Amino acid sequence: MSNIVRDSDVVEIVDPPAFTYGEKVRSRRTVRNDGSYAGKEIGDILAKKGEEGYVVSIGTFLQQFYIYGVEFLGSGNRVGMKRKELEAVFAPAEDDDTPLPTALPVPGQVLGGRP
Repeated sequence: MSNIVRDSDVVEIVDPPAFTYGEKVRSRRTVRNDGSYAGKEIGDILAKKGEEGYVVSIGTFLQQFYIYGVEFLGSGNRVGMKRKELEAVFAPAEDDDTPLPTALPVPGQVLGGRP
């Protein structure tokens, strides 16, 4: 009936999505318009390699892949991308540089050698 060519024999949708709503991600490659993005010419860049954005939707394609709708704030484009085209961006926690005490002081104990 139709000759659909799949990227691989892997079926991602048997597992939970790799990314979640609101998660910050980075494009692993430059993505150009293949004609399916309205308002842009075919070949226009939709997302540059290394551009960061946020997952705003999660859908499926060919009952095989998750498609992540990513809002790229720099370009303003919302682009559907596969897992292999994205990587998670892990922001360091704000408290990472704060040294933690090694032990709690005993009540009445003088710290730092001063009374």
